[in-house]
Amino acid sequence: MNNRPKSTHWADLTADKIIREKGDKEVYTCASGITPSGTVHVGNFREIISVDLTVRALRDMGKNVRFIYSWDDYDVFRKVPKDMPKQEEMATFLRKPIVLAPDFIDGEESYARANEKRLEKLLPEVGIFPEYIYQATKYRNSEYADQMKIALEHRDVIRRELNDSRTSDLPDDWWPVSVFCSKCDKDTTKVLDWDGEYGVHYSCDCGNDETVDMKTTPWVKLPWRIDWPMRWAYEGVDFEPAGKDHHSDGGSFDTAKLTGKEVYNHEPPVTFQYDFIAVKGRGGKMSSSAGGVISLAEVLEVYQPEVIRYLFAGTRPNSEFSISFDLDVLKIYEDYDKCERTYFSKPETDKQMKKWAKEARIYELSQVGEVPIQMPYQIQIRQLTTLLSIHENNIDSVIEALGDVEPHQIERLKRRCECAINWSRDFAPEDFKFSINKGEEELLDVNDQERKILQLLSVAVENYLGKVTEKEFGVKVYDVAREVEIETSEMFPLVYRAIIGKEKGPRLVSFLSTIGRDKLLKILSRY
Repeated sequence: MNNRPKSTHWADLTADKIIREKGDKEVYTCASGITPSGTVHVGNFREIISVDLTVRALRDMGKNVRFIYSWDDYDVFRKVPKDMPKQEEMATFLRKPIVLAPDFIDGEESYARANEKRLEKLLPEVGIFPEYIYQATKYRNSEYADQMKIALEHRDVIRRELNDSRTSDLPDDWWPVSVFCSKCDKDTTKVLDWDGEYGVHYSCDCGNDETVDMKTTPWVKLPWRIDWPMRWAYEGVDFEPAGKDHHSDGGSFDTAKLTGKEVYNHEPPVTFQYDFIAVKGRGGKMSSSAGGVISLAEVLEVYQPEVIRYLFAGTRPNSEFSISFDLDVLKIYEDYDKCERTYFSKPETDKQMKKWAKEARIYELSQVGEVPIQMPYQIQIRQLTTLLSIHENNIDSVIEALGDVEPHQIERLKRRCECAINWSRDFAPEDFKFSINKGEEELLDVNDQERKILQLLSVAVENYLGKVTEKEFGVKVYDVAREVEIETSEMFPLVYRAIIGKEKGPRLVSFLSTIGRDKLLKILSRY
């Protein structure tokens, strides 16, 4: 739209800031990364999608962007997650590089690689395609030898920078590199000396004592507080967000900025602080190493990819929020659908345009691929779970029963159906869960009045259902109660028992209309 106002979405504002502070560049580099020490949970995903949304904003401005994701798989394996099998055997790999720990679940080449692959497989589902960098490979190939030498040359500068944020100073014999022992693979080592070039002398608790060449051996690496700014310079990073723990005063981001500038001659990247994600009903920050986290895969079982993106695109990064699996799921889908309807509406006044532009930008950033040209099919999860139960979770039957689904709408609708099935099975309250009787079950033990109710309802279904409007059919249903002089609050439980074997169910008239004439008559005509 020609009169669309300039976007005020946080991703676009961040993109503006990157261009303003970094100048006009041929390529902008945006970065994210994590240690694959356990399941990459939805809290970690917040950083990934925050970068992706900013990358999209830059690209929408016509900029070339490199989106890198670093796997810090040469970090130390510090803790065995509680949900891992073979705990004792896994514990023998503690203090070694995490890339050496075995994988006892998927049989991958390492525990780190298994965690990496799970995320790498899922990210395309939510429209995220970073360039992956594996730090174990980089260090083992001695690609950072020169960068480590620079750190050693600036040993006193780095120690001063780190001491400024510590309660107690680092010892005089501290060195800005760490070593994995070439004999036992552990980091239970102490650096003793450096030859001024590439030779590092160390000893290990296992008794090994040697000098290694950083240019030809894989054992030496930078501690992460130095490794982080080193990679900003090495990759030319222009933007990288971080969690509020890293952004605290004197935290890792503050020291990294100093090291990047004073040691590696690199201006710090544009950044912002993002808050933690909680799972509704569970407090505290999620931790991969502690186990029991909610993975992106688990979230994708309940939420469509576009709805997941909407949750993050529609929330400022510095706002904490919860991922819900309870009845809030219904509202979240309704909110997304409302945003979608707004996008496909036509604002007429400037005031409407301003509101439309805000919602439209959130919708655009929520899409996995290209923004739809035509309106996707909308149906509330509550109604969808009812339909799926009636059709025994046969998605094709549901789509056929809806009757007005266009070919271009089928793929997304099928995904929503799958999510509705998963939510209903695993998280929905009991009154959402039912199955329609087939008319072959044992008859209810009813008295004369109850039998008459079911008989009269059967007549109403046969004569009116599908032949008059739902509202008109509803009058006929209520007429049954009036004819036998009974309150609907007494009649409805009987009808539910006959149809689904439970005392309660979805709103009765709509429910009967959805089930349809033939199925109902097969159940009711037996009375």
